Amino acid sequence: MIIEQLDKPLPGSLMPTLAGGYYTDPNVFAAEQERIFEESWFCVLHGSDIEKPGDYKLVEVGREQLIVSRNRKREVRAFFNVCRHRGMRVCTETEGSRRNFQCGYHAWTYDLDGKLIAAPNLTKMPDIDRDDYGLRKVHVREWLGYVWVCVAEQPPSFEETVLSEIVTRLGEVESIDHYQIDTLKIGKRICYEVEANWKLIIENFMECYHCATIHPELTEVIPEFAQGWAAQTNTGLGAEFGEDIKGFTVDGSAGVGELPLIAPNQDRRYFAITIRPNVFINLVPDHIIIHRMFPTSESHTYVECDWLFLPEVVDAGTDVSKSVELFDRVNLQDFDACEKTQPSMASRIYRDGGALVPAEHHIVPFHDWLKAELNA
Repeated sequence: MIIEQLDKPLPGSLMPTLAGGYYTDPNVFAAEQERIFEESWFCVLHGSDIEKPGDYKLVEVGREQLIVSRNRKREVRAFFNVCRHRGMRVCTETEGSRRNFQCGYHAWTYDLDGKLIAAPNLTKMPDIDRDDYGLRKVHVREWLGYVWVCVAEQPPSFEETVLSEIVTRLGEVESIDHYQIDTLKIGKRICYEVEANWKLIIENFMECYHCATIHPELTEVIPEFAQGWAAQTNTGLGAEFGEDIKGFTVDGSAGVGELPLIAPNQDRRYFAITIRPNVFINLVPDHIIIHRMFPTSESHTYVECDWLFLPEVVDAGTDVSKSVELFDRVNLQDFDACEKTQPSMASRIYRDGGALVPAEHHIVPFHDWLKAELNA
C-alpha cells in the first residue's frame, strides 16, 4: 500500500509527518490489519480476565477473532474462533466459562487444549486425527501479567520486538522487573471508544509538545512536561515529579503503598514506554498504568486502560481514586485532541501531511517502521 506524498522541502527544524491518507484510507487500514496487527505480538488481556480453568474471553486481532482461555492446568491457550468442520463461531458470547468448547451448528466439541473430543458419528470416521482437526492454535506468551498473542504462522522474536522496546527506553529489560508488574492487581479499568485512527493515539502518546496546552494536571505534577519534551526520548531517564509533589495523583497528594523493589533512580519519576503496535506502559513509584489499543477501523480505536497496584492495596479496598483520576483526565484530554484531529486527515490541506517540530522528531522512526511494515 503506497500513498503518494510530495517531496517538498521543509525548514531545517521541521520534519514531515505521514500523509493524511494513512489515517483515513480503508485500504491502508486493511494492509495494517494484515501486515502489522496479524504479524506482531499483540497484548490482548490481563491474566486475571481468565482466572480459572475454563474461563475464556473473545478478542479481536486484526481481522481475526480469537478465544483466549485457560486449560485444566491453568495454562493460557488461544485459538481461532472457527470450527474446523464448517467454520461457525465456536463461542458466541464475548466471555464466560466452559468445560469444553462446542460448536452450536453440528456439535463438534473441543477440550480446553483445543483437541477434537466429540462429534456426531465421530467413531465412524476413524481416519480423522483429533489433534489435526482440533481448534487452530495461536502463539501465546505471558509477560507482565498480560497475555500476548500472535496469529502469524511464524511469530517474530518476542525479545527482538517487544522486549527491545523496553531496552530502548530503560536501557535494560531488568529495569522493568523492579516494578514486579506481574504480581500487581488491577485496581481500576476504564474503557474508551475513541473516534480516531490508532496512529494518532500513538503519536500523541509519544510526544509532550501538547502537554502545556491540554494537560494542566499532568504538568502540575511533572513540571518539565510543560517544556514540551517527551519522557520517552532519553534512555534510562524518567521525568521527575515537582518539588512539592508527593505522589502521581490528580492533586499531587501522596499516593498509596510504594512498590518495594524500585531502584533509587525510579523513585519520584515517571517513565513512559510505547510497545508497537498496541501497548503503552506508564511507570510511577506506587502503581502502573497500561493501555491496550484495539484498532477497529481507520477512524475508530477501542482502548482498555488498567491501573495496577500492590495486591494488599487492592484487597484492602484502599481509595485509589486520586491516582486513577489523574491519568483518566490525561486520557480524556488526549483522546479529545485525537478525535478533533481525525476529521482533518481527510482534508485536501493535509493531503501531503503536516510537520514535526524538534520535540516531536522521535516520532519519525515510528513512521519509518510503519511504512517498512506496509512496504510503502
